[in-house]
Amino acid sequence: MVAVSRTTEQQLLLGEWACLGILYPAPTHGFAIAARLKPAGDVGRVWSMSRALTYRALDQLTVRGYIHTVGEEPGIAGGNRTIRAGTRSGRAQLRKWLHTPVVHLRDLRSELLLKLVIADICDIDVTSMLVGQRAHVVELAEALSMQIDADGPVDVVALWRVESSQAALRFLDRLQSARSRN
Repeated sequence: MVAVSRTTEQQLLLGEWACLGILYPAPTHGFAIAARLKPAGDVGRVWSMSRALTYRALDQLTVRGYIHTVGEEPGIAGGNRTIRAGTRSGRAQLRKWLHTPVVHLRDLRSELLLKLVIADICDIDVTSMLVGQRAHVVELAEALSMQIDADGPVDVVALWRVESSQAALRFLDRLQSARSRN
């Protein structure tokens, strides 16, 4: 296995974005973040991670200068828990990420849903991102539809992508309708 290093300018992994988003509203400790990232957690329903991967993500965010230690508190089972918070740079990067539409149709399930959950946790309005996301999906859907040859053999991958794009558009429309009622 080859270790891959990332530069500070490279994109964060989704788990790192999730940790940064959980820290955005208020400082907390890794154990509490890991609890929210369990499969039954509010964020874990979309993107779950083990406790070990959560702490690795927190270490990466610290190295990048996106979070920092702000204190300690006693742990329940002994030892101290390190309290971490987002830095100004980390908070700015999170807002930028939340306002950027997802590029690939295949990533809507994971990345877009994570962005929506994190935006709600952080109380960040992502309406403009959703408008851009819908426009991008419309472009993808039109391009994909042109790949389907009604008279030719069925290309199951192209058909899947067309149907996925249509489902994504229905989701975005329904989400926008629900948000406009609230």
